[in-house]
Amino acid sequence: MSAQPFVNKHLSFSRLSRFETCPLSFRFHYIDKRRAEPGPPLKFGKLVHAVLEVLVREHMEDERTGPLSEERALELFRQGWAKEGLTGMELFEEGLEILGAFVRDQGDLDHRDVLAIEKEFHLQVGRFTVLGFIDRVDWVDDETVEVIDYKTNRVLFTREEVDHSLQMSLYDLAARQIWPWVKNVRLTFHMLRHGVRMRTERTPEQLAAARAYVETLGAMTEEATDFPARLNSNCVWCDHKQHCPAYADALKGKRDVVCEDTADLEAVAREREEVARLAKVLYARKKELEDVLKAHLEDHDELVLAGVRYRMFNTTKLEYPFEPTLRVLAGATGLPKDELVARLAAIDKKALDRLVKEVAQDRARARLLKAELENVASKSHSPRLWAKEVPA
Repeated sequence: MSAQPFVNKHLSFSRLSRFETCPLSFRFHYIDKRRAEPGPPLKFGKLVHAVLEVLVREHMEDERTGPLSEERALELFRQGWAKEGLTGMELFEEGLEILGAFVRDQGDLDHRDVLAIEKEFHLQVGRFTVLGFIDRVDWVDDETVEVIDYKTNRVLFTREEVDHSLQMSLYDLAARQIWPWVKNVRLTFHMLRHGVRMRTERTPEQLAAARAYVETLGAMTEEATDFPARLNSNCVWCDHKQHCPAYADALKGKRDVVCEDTADLEAVAREREEVARLAKVLYARKKELEDVLKAHLEDHDELVLAGVRYRMFNTTKLEYPFEPTLRVLAGATGLPKDELVARLAAIDKKALDRLVKEVAQDRARARLLKAELENVASKSHSPRLWAKEVPA
């Protein structure tokens, strides 16, 4: 008896993203319906989202105008921490820092400016219904709303990822459906770990392309007969990694390609890409294991395991305050302050980028200011190998 063909009851961004990232994970999750086993990063992200949802929703329901309650955020975080079964002082402190920074960033929040929290939507795309939830939608003016998606990612998205995010395209379409008066939709990834808002917008052409892509990808999920594993650095966080033979082989360092003749550049490239994928998986697994050991070292001075001694130690990073350092050097060397500044002073690029974002009134002014600053910057170059998969 043949198996029944797979049919999506609905689509969602997470469903489509899982298929794109790893078809095997999609099969485990949606077709085989295997029990998901989320790791600490997924649980932590879920917890932070839940705290922010309740915190802002209560502010809205009480019709308050003013700062959010950091004490209430801490209470919700502690309750959720126990419920999710999370451990580790470092991660706990990071959660507190994220929530404290969020409350300060919100300032005096007017409940009337928040249109929705965890807003559910059902978007018809061809023969598919796309189901989703938007973290938050703020009113900007009588023609504009801002769609906000909270992210706890450790790594910032690239500009290309932000401007071509399918998730944000779906949110734009949903916002226009829910609030028909909307003419402009601002799309914002609030990167909570970094205190950064990454903003973008969509053109009508991009939204039409997103609809076509969703319909195409939805059909692919139902028509697929092969569900290959795709190794990547996120495998260590996958909620189905325990069932994945490709992940198990990667942890053993198993390879299918070995270049025996380095004059064969095609073979060199194939092995290089396989080794690169394995290295990402192994490095991520190494970090996961180190986090477990660090959590136990919070209660012990050292651990001796498998013939290895583990300890925590602090590294020291010196930062020299500008004016006091100049005074000491001027007194010791007799050199004038202007000469010392010319020989020593340099601007930290990350700090400069943050300042530009703060002082620039709009995106166009920020680009102009960055261009002016780049004209006075000194540039250096070092050779690096660049590699990117070529679409078939």
